Amino acid sequence: MLYSMYDWQFAAAQPFRLIAVAGQELFSNPAMPVSDTRFGRAMAAGFELFERTTRRYVKPSFGIEFTHVGNKTVEVKEETVLTADFGNLIRFKRDTKRKDPKILLVAPMSGHFATLLRGTVSALLPDHDVYVTDWTDVREVPASKGQFDLDDYVDYLVRFLEHLGPDTHVVAVCQPSVPVMAAVSLMAADDHPDQPATMTLMGGPIDTRINPTAVNQYAKDRPIEWFRSSVLSVVPMSYPGGGRLVYPGFMQLSGFMTMNMDRHFGAHVKMFEHLVTGDGDSAEAHRRFYDEYLSVMDMTSEFYLQTVETVFQRHDLPRGKMKHRGRAIDPSAIRKTALLTVEGELDDISATGQTEAAHRLCSNLVKSKKKHHLQERVGHYGIFNGRRWREQIYPVVRDFIRAHG
Repeated sequence: MLYSMYDWQFAAAQPFRLIAVAGQELFSNPAMPVSDTRFGRAMAAGFELFERTTRRYVKPSFGIEFTHVGNKTVEVKEETVLTADFGNLIRFKRDTKRKDPKILLVAPMSGHFATLLRGTVSALLPDHDVYVTDWTDVREVPASKGQFDLDDYVDYLVRFLEHLGPDTHVVAVCQPSVPVMAAVSLMAADDHPDQPATMTLMGGPIDTRINPTAVNQYAKDRPIEWFRSSVLSVVPMSYPGGGRLVYPGFMQLSGFMTMNMDRHFGAHVKMFEHLVTGDGDSAEAHRRFYDEYLSVMDMTSEFYLQTVETVFQRHDLPRGKMKHRGRAIDPSAIRKTALLTVEGELDDISATGQTEAAHRLCSNLVKSKKKHHLQERVGHYGIFNGRRWREQIYPVVRDFIRAHG
């Protein structure tokens, strides 16, 4: 019912959005006498903000068409190399014959699409052959395809690593740090020929008992039944995934926005001011950020609930209690895969120490195969996007991969 109400509200606002689009075009038209006045720009800005705050944002594109390999600019083509019901493996194929290390970049399944890692991919491409997990918005997956939970997530990771073969380097951003460590642990215990050469965990909740954040505390303080009854909803039958019980993207987005409401409100006020004063570059930067930030996807209820219980409430992995289809997960089995952990000093989602805890769990991994990097003055998103990612964190990741390739 909640999902249907959301759709009805969206449909009811459609006529007003059309009026807003028309108003923006009218007051932005050079033929309009007041278009170049403060009043005209204020009217156009107001209409644009109304349309943007009531819009349903679709999945963005990566839009990466070129990169630099050596001293050459080369074309990049996005191609799907493995297709599965709940997520595809995509490759950013560079027009070059140079053989660089293969990277499996594991995108979070925590609300946003894999395109949130556009900046991560862009930085990796000059020196690596990059593959990304492109998870599917489950409202687009028919219920007949079955369920998808944390165990299935781990299975997908093993399948992707098997497809890429030996000498692959896996990089997990945030949420997938736990299932990536589980998948690598299972492969190590089996002495699997395709276990990755390195495992990089960035801002991940390996042990949220350490320096718990407000996000961690929120998940811990509520019984799992509260989440089951309060945040889940059934996908309407108008979608391919009609009938699925999901944690809807719009519910996740409301949680994201509520955590930093003052900052988001202030950002929109600033955009209004930029538009009124004619600062087009700053306004465009705002558009790019929020086109991505406000694009969200549904996730299956079983994956969401199992993740909340396993990672944030019971802390199964650091306590040695995590299982995959009844089989114990033992990170101490990891002996061949080198481990790099990356944390941000100002991370308010996965605080300092939570990702570094992976080193303690990989107790049989020699010291020469372990490295930890704490980046000063960086929050959660700065770990994998932005200037400090490109200039200070990425070189550490690149050099670690080269050293253990």
